[in-house]
Amino acid sequence: MISATEDPDKPPSWLQLYVKALSRVDQESKTRIMRFYRRDDSCRTLIGRLLVRTMLKDRGIHCDDMKFSATAEGKPYIAIPSLDPPIGYNITHDSGLIAMAFAPGVQNGPAFSIGIDVMKVRIPGRESFSSFVETVGDQLTESEHRLLDGRLSEIERLRRFFWMWTLKEAYTKALGLGLGFDFRRVEFDVVKRVVRVDGHIPQGWRFSMFTVEDGGDSYQGVVAEHLGGGTSTVVISETIEHDWLVTYDAVSFTELAITQLAE
Repeated sequence: MISATEDPDKPPSWLQLYVKALSRVDQESKTRIMRFYRRDDSCRTLIGRLLVRTMLKDRGIHCDDMKFSATAEGKPYIAIPSLDPPIGYNITHDSGLIAMAFAPGVQNGPAFSIGIDVMKVRIPGRESFSSFVETVGDQLTESEHRLLDGRLSEIERLRRFFWMWTLKEAYTKALGLGLGFDFRRVEFDVVKRVVRVDGHIPQGWRFSMFTVEDGGDSYQGVVAEHLGGGTSTVVISETIEHDWLVTYDAVSFTELAITQLAE
């Protein structure tokens, strides 16, 4: 997985960097990016496009040969038949963090079953924790509600909630499902680290929890992969050092991408 954090105080040269970076993506992507009203939304989308392209360039794929498509449900995938092994990927963002997970395509091509979600650990606006959870409470199971016990500190309750939510999001993204999936079908016991879908532990899944610190901001995320093969489902703790987790600040990554994709 690769993540790129945005610099809230973009230097004056950021506009020139943005224009250069736009030249490294295809015309369809460029048109979509330039339609955004807010520059931050344009930058997030642009960095997402650069992330997958630099990953492919690292694997010897020439820019002219980078082709992408999407499933009927809208999940993007790499459409390069000669790519061996095939690669599945997924991109997400929240606040100032853009993240991509990728892995060899194993199950359910062409998009493959890999998903990622990340969220900044905070209560939006001026809500209390209780009112915040109440807005999405119908997407949590009774067991998950109990794990958000009011006797815990607010920060612990918040962390537990975001582990539940990012795992649910990552799982549905891995499946490539559109809107409307009932999150109550997925239950994450954050204490025992057990995942259940429709009341049963699914087979062949790996859920990797991770954290990213960006200045004073903390992010929690989960990568979900369906490995298949009848293997037992595992949940990998965020406390385990992940050698696959690489982070960049947005400016440094964009400069690197501009150079790599020009070659």
